[in-house]
Amino acid sequence: MRQLETEAPDDDAPVEAPVPRPARRPSAARLRQPWDALRMYPRRWRERHPAAARGLSVGVSVFAAVLVVAALVMPNSLTQLDPSAFVRIPAEAVIGAAVMIALPRRPRMALAAVSGVALAAMTVLNVLDMGFKQYLGRGFNVVLDWSLFGDAESYLEDSVGRTETLAVVAGVIAFVLLLFALLALSMVRLGNLLARHTGIATRGTLIAGVVWITCSSLGLQLSGVPLAADSTATALKAQARLVSATLKDEAEFRKVAKVDAFGNTPGSQLVPDLRGKDMIFTFIESYGRSAVEDPIMAPGVDSTLDARTKALAKAGFHAKSGWLTSATYGGSSWLGHSTTMSGLWISNQQRYRTVMASDHLSLTEAFKKTGAFDTVGVMPGVQKAWPEQKWYGLDKVYNAFELGYKGPKFSWSTMPDQYTLQQYQDRVHSKQPADGKSRMSFLILTSSHQPWAPIPKMVPWNQLGDGSVFNGIEKAGNPSSYTLTDDTHSKQEYGKSIQYSVTALTEWLERYGNENTVLVFLGDHQPNAHASGNHASRDVPVAIVAKDPKLLAKTDSWGWSDGLRPAHNAPVWKMSAFRDRFLTAYGSTPHPKKG
Repeated sequence: MRQLETEAPDDDAPVEAPVPRPARRPSAARLRQPWDALRMYPRRWRERHPAAARGLSVGVSVFAAVLVVAALVMPNSLTQLDPSAFVRIPAEAVIGAAVMIALPRRPRMALAAVSGVALAAMTVLNVLDMGFKQYLGRGFNVVLDWSLFGDAESYLEDSVGRTETLAVVAGVIAFVLLLFALLALSMVRLGNLLARHTGIATRGTLIAGVVWITCSSLGLQLSGVPLAADSTATALKAQARLVSATLKDEAEFRKVAKVDAFGNTPGSQLVPDLRGKDMIFTFIESYGRSAVEDPIMAPGVDSTLDARTKALAKAGFHAKSGWLTSATYGGSSWLGHSTTMSGLWISNQQRYRTVMASDHLSLTEAFKKTGAFDTVGVMPGVQKAWPEQKWYGLDKVYNAFELGYKGPKFSWSTMPDQYTLQQYQDRVHSKQPADGKSRMSFLILTSSHQPWAPIPKMVPWNQLGDGSVFNGIEKAGNPSSYTLTDDTHSKQEYGKSIQYSVTALTEWLERYGNENTVLVFLGDHQPNAHASGNHASRDVPVAIVAKDPKLLAKTDSWGWSDGLRPAHNAPVWKMSAFRDRFLTAYGSTPHPKKG
């Protein structure tokens, strides 16, 4: 055997550096291993715990079925939100099951996912309907009402703070996304379950169909709620009709807005009986009929109205009062303002935009058109640009930032009404208009805006200053949560806020009014259902106050009550009727504009 010899290394020879080997990239198989392990874990867990796995599977399926059925039979009103409403057989579920059984896998899964998303969308609309009916007395309009979410966010921020508002908004968004995901996944799971057990599913669907037809035919009910339900289909048809009606109304209202009984009346023939008068129109936020007649709120409000009527009478003022039916409820105050001033029924945002862009004569613009009045607005609730000033015919508007207030906000309200009125006195009313003109003023008071906590209190008029006097009053008041979570508290505090606003306004009139002062004040709408209840009317009180008995005599044909508190059986007009009745009573001559 031949022996191999090796040479000894030469210490002086250069040593070659080792060639670095390229780093080995992990193979796709290695990359997939963690994910494979994750996918295998549920399978292995099911193999190790078969009983628990079956129980979990059944539980998930039951949850999916309950969630879908609950969404299908869910009412769209809080007054109908009762356990019996969810113990019903939805026709949509029966029809959907029959379709799912008949479809192949891919179309079935696609239909299930789309149906789940559609059902989630209808559920969100039902929830919005609940909220809108509770706060605005009407359902949600998918065409017009999206813009109101910004107002709702601003109101919530003013009421509870920015941090809490951001948390609520984030929570709502998360809830909606979760709802969409859960209903889509639930529909897919139920569709697959039906496909795996075709025989049982077919028999069950036939039985459910027969039961639904029987319950529907016989009118069977549980606690007054029909057992046979088609809530989702009915809601879908209602939304379709609402969309169609909204689009049709938009076109028709444009034509209506072009017709105006006083549209071509020359300025010389408008309100001749009010020349030389100091005319003031004032809206009191949320001043509704419930404040005067609800058993919880009425005692305090009525006693205030009666006391203030007597106090004004001692100062030489007399009053007449009646009722107007507002075009809005619970909010959207601008609809009430514009309905009163335009003589048109402005019940939604589209109508409001149409009127604001038109030349339809507003009651305030009528005074400007005479050439005999300066016109001014005081708007403590306006905190941004207000292009509506032009339509209202106001020469000057004082917004929330132009009244010099240095005190605290009272929830949504930027300043107390008493301070607003004193600033109106100092900046406007105490000064004579130029060129020997009279003045027409348009004021919107805000202290009675929800949530009615905290509420300002009256202070000596000569101590108002820059409003800092209200710091202690605001701190001592109730937090906004005091009324947001309790209807009885809402009623009590709402009533107090109306007493405050009426007292502030009438004390101002008693203190600063003169022989020529004519005050018209009214509510813009009823408070929301937390204060007015679920079946409240849309009526608001309206009053005319003046020293000149001849001016009030011109309204004798109206049949209004004496004093600030309208009788229960006093006449009720639609709010849109006020402009023409007022213009006619004070000598205006109609010259129609026919569009």
